[in-house]
Amino acid sequence: MAGLVLCEPTELYNILNQVTKLSRLTEPNYLCLLDVRSKWEYDESHVITALRVKKKANGYLFPESLDLECVKYCVVYDNNTTSLEVILKQDDEDVDEDSDDNEQGVMLGTALECATALTHNTRYPIYILKGGYQQFSAMYHFFRTQKIIWMPQELDAFQPYPVEIIPGKIYLGDFRQACDPKIQKDLKIKAHVNVCMETTPFFKGDANKLLHIHIEDTQEANISPFLRHLCHFIDIHLELGSVILVFSTLGISRSCAAVIAYLMHSREETLKRSWAHVKKCKNNMRPSRNLVAQLSQWEQIVLGDFATDISDPLY
Repeated sequence: MAGLVLCEPTELYNILNQVTKLSRLTEPNYLCLLDVRSKWEYDESHVITALRVKKKANGYLFPESLDLECVKYCVVYDNNTTSLEVILKQDDEDVDEDSDDNEQGVMLGTALECATALTHNTRYPIYILKGGYQQFSAMYHFFRTQKIIWMPQELDAFQPYPVEIIPGKIYLGDFRQACDPKIQKDLKIKAHVNVCMETTPFFKGDANKLLHIHIEDTQEANISPFLRHLCHFIDIHLELGSVILVFSTLGISRSCAAVIAYLMHSREETLKRSWAHVKKCKNNMRPSRNLVAQLSQWEQIVLGDFATDISDPLY
């Protein structure tokens, strides 16, 4: 039997934006989003790909297509659940309009109640979205939709956003995302750290908003000489309240190394801990062995000693 886990809005945002060659939303066993709000709330807007769960007098009516046995992430949300404590409420006005058990006084569904019912059907934990739809939609309004059915070709064409490393402050992405004006607007990006050879149409010639580290994607790539300047640039912008996008061509090697180096500097933590944080945010990151060795040297500079064994296959 699986357990229950509270899911931060940023975590769901990052789950939605994972990629392999295509968005991971194309994988049938990757993500199942379940909305337990009323029908009119769901119809008004919901998180992309979310399915509505109906509350009946004798339990929940789940979508017929739902098979959770092998789904990696099952995330349930209501309006505003904030903890895993049991909170039940009665609301005679919001009874399921299309329920066969449409009687006054039927208890409205909650994310916790629904998630608990699902724990018998999956081997993975069931996630409950902290703050519910209210908080998530306020933070990521661009992931609201009225669309109910998603065709495979539509998911194939879905363009992920950069992942969020520090909520509302630092994002990690690729060159395509750095060139997309909608992404810059939606995420309120005010500065770029470009760790590749290409140039984007944003902030060109503005040294205050663009740090361009010219590094080729080769085994000889040398990022070490730029790390102090990189950290200083990001520190200054965070103090100014700017939102920063760090990117490279594919967003999986050079930019990941840059973000890891910054986390080690700003938090005075080991390569291992910073690596784990970025890996959780971006599943497909894979800095080259050469960059990993340079991060190990950076760890010695930041902490005064080598604390992470980079011979571990993890790195």
